[in-house]
Amino acid sequence: MFIPLHDANALKYIKVQYVTISLIVINVVVWLVTGLASTQDFNDAAVVGLGYIPAVVFDFADLEPSLVLVPEDATYITYAFLHGDFMHLASNMIFLWVFGDNVEDALGHIRFLIFYLLCAAAGALVHGLVQMNSEAPLIGASGAISGVVAAYFLLHPKVRVWVLVFFRIPLPLPAVIPLAFWIAQQFYMLVVDGDSGVSWGAHVGGILAGAVLVLVMRRRGVPLFDRTIVTPKAVRHVEATPVPAEETASGPSVPPTHWGR
Repeated sequence: MFIPLHDANALKYIKVQYVTISLIVINVVVWLVTGLASTQDFNDAAVVGLGYIPAVVFDFADLEPSLVLVPEDATYITYAFLHGDFMHLASNMIFLWVFGDNVEDALGHIRFLIFYLLCAAAGALVHGLVQMNSEAPLIGASGAISGVVAAYFLLHPKVRVWVLVFFRIPLPLPAVIPLAFWIAQQFYMLVVDGDSGVSWGAHVGGILAGAVLVLVMRRRGVPLFDRTIVTPKAVRHVEATPVPAEETASGPSVPPTHWGR
C-alpha cells in the first residue's frame, strides 16, 4: 500500500487545473454538509437517496418514495460525491490532487470533466454487474479516481512520484512501479475479495474506462508512455500549442455501505 505525495510533472498546456481543484472542493463541501455538519438521519438519507444501489437500478428493489432524491440513473454520478468518513474522503482527494492535474492537462478542462464523470459511471456499472442484487448503497469517488490513475499510468509511467510506502517510508519511484502494483491489486482483490465492504468492482470499472477514454480524449499530439519528458524548469505554459448505512432500498434498515476506496 502507498500514498502518493508529489510528482515532478509540470503542466504543459494549461496554467491551472481548474477542474481538478473544483472537484476536490465539491467533494469536500459535500462531505462537510452531509457528514460533519449534519445529523445522522440527514447523512443516511443522502447516502440512500444519492448513493448507487444496484438492486434499485436493476429493478430488483424499489426505494420508498420519501427516500428518492434524484432519478435512479443519476446515481451513476451522484454516488461519486459522497464519502463515509474523513479518511475515505482524504485518500481519494490525495490521489486526485497528485494525478488529476496532469490528466486534465493532457485532455483539456471540459474533456477532463467528462472523462471523470464517465469513469465514475463506469465504476458504478461494473460494481452493479458484480453485485446486481445488492441493496447496499455505493458511495465514494474511487471509481472516477481509478480512471484518473489509469490515464496517468498510460501518459506518464516514467515520471518520478514521491510515495509513502506502507504509509511511513517516503520514496521517489517511477510512476509505473506503484501504479502498476496498485492497478494489479484492484483486479486481484476483485477476484479474491469481491464481496467485501470495499467495491473492487468500482475500481476495476474506473480503471478500464480511464485506460480506454484517455486514448481517444487526449489532446492531439499528446504522446503516451512519456516519449518526451520536459523538466519543470523547461516548461512554458501555452494555451493551444504544446511545448515538446441506516436505510435500505426497501425500508428503514440500511446494509453496510460499499466504499470505493
